[in-house]
Amino acid sequence: MSATAAADLGPALRRRWLIFSVLAVGYMLVYFHRLCPAVVAKEIMATLGVGGALMGLLSSAYFYPYALMQLPAGLLADSWGPRKTITSFFILAAVGSAILGLAPNPVVAIIGRGLVGVGVSLLFVSTMKILAVWFRKQEFALMAGILMAVGGAGGLLAASPLAWLSGAIGWRASFVVIGVGTLGLAGLIWVIVRNRPEDLGWPSIVESDPGADAPHEAISSWAGMKMVLAQWRFWPLGGWFFFNFAIFFSVAGLWGGPYLRDACGLTNIQAGNVLAMATLSMVITSPLIGWVSNKIGRKPVLMTSSLGVALVVVWPILFTTTLPHWSLFVLVFCLGVAGSAVVVVGFTTAKELFPVSIAGTSTGLVNLFPFAGGAVMQPVLGGILERFGRVGSQIDLGPFAGGLKWQYQVWPMADDFAWLKDAVTPVFQGSFVDLGWIVNSFRPLAYTRMWQALLVCALIAFVAAIFVKETLPRDGRS
Repeated sequence: MSATAAADLGPALRRRWLIFSVLAVGYMLVYFHRLCPAVVAKEIMATLGVGGALMGLLSSAYFYPYALMQLPAGLLADSWGPRKTITSFFILAAVGSAILGLAPNPVVAIIGRGLVGVGVSLLFVSTMKILAVWFRKQEFALMAGILMAVGGAGGLLAASPLAWLSGAIGWRASFVVIGVGTLGLAGLIWVIVRNRPEDLGWPSIVESDPGADAPHEAISSWAGMKMVLAQWRFWPLGGWFFFNFAIFFSVAGLWGGPYLRDACGLTNIQAGNVLAMATLSMVITSPLIGWVSNKIGRKPVLMTSSLGVALVVVWPILFTTTLPHWSLFVLVFCLGVAGSAVVVVGFTTAKELFPVSIAGTSTGLVNLFPFAGGAVMQPVLGGILERFGRVGSQIDLGPFAGGLKWQYQVWPMADDFAWLKDAVTPVFQGSFVDLGWIVNSFRPLAYTRMWQALLVCALIAFVAAIFVKETLPRDGRS
């Protein structure tokens, strides 16, 4: 490249880092919304008066629309452009977060959560398109890896910081504040992001890249979709994504928090600290796992990850209530490595299975499966917890009773305790006694059954990985 051409590219090469930074913050917010119910699940259940199955449906209301929107995501990014697409849908996510925080009943809360899922669902694919036109071919994989790591930081914000914020202002106000922040970020994206350098009158970065691929015959969106769905090797990879990420999203995104508090006796803040390990592991190990897959191949990494997840879930099956506090950090960290950070290898495999010209289509289609897994398994596990024992409500008599808490238990279900609340509440109305209702704790046996179901998922993911095609040639391994 001549000195003149390099000088012409200078403004674009500088601007792209600002664009990437804003979109990376947006991806942090996507991860935050994805995992935040785990920290405040019990508070939401208590306030809205819902059980485990309905709470699982509320949390999974994010995943259903997110998964379905992966089909039109590429089309919207191509027709509207990433800037308009992300901005418009982030506004929708902001509205959904506020609705969730202000919801008077479970139905409205589910609607709000669903709007959040729709609103944040298009950022990843749109950002991939931005990377493709603002960065050179040899830079793409590194930037995608950095994006995944930064997204993991959003999961960290959904742990201890959210627990602190919820403790300070309540879960309702927390979601309203999050909605305001999402709206502000949408405005920032509109101001800073541009679809391509040419929109600002600068030369194309991609066309100036000597290592760019030669032009190839275009494949239409529908033809590419048919090609992907007709390839039987695609389906084992989809199955691996479904079951492996059903485990991660169910534990890190919802039921891990209640388990740590009910069965392990942790406080809200302590549970948030433990859950933070799941996303911290992704931030630390995502680049390393990609490097390992370049050494030994994609398939061995996928198979090993599923066995690793199975090994993790065996421990809470055997020692549901007796795991040492320190071991919880280790187990959740390992779950993050084997159940989430490995996603880099999964998407790389999906891209390598098909021609480069339909890499976006193959990636978008396979991206349906992990979120479908979370959407299905979260309410299923909630039903298992309900089936094997919901227990108790707790009346907090506050400082005027010396902090005394009167707790009663109903075995195996606690659906019929409303009469007690109705009988007790009028006695204390008008007084200075604080009645705090903490409902829907679950028996240890229920959590054992939950972990057993997750073990089955891990073993199915391992079997699916056996049938995944190795896409890295032996002579291409570094």
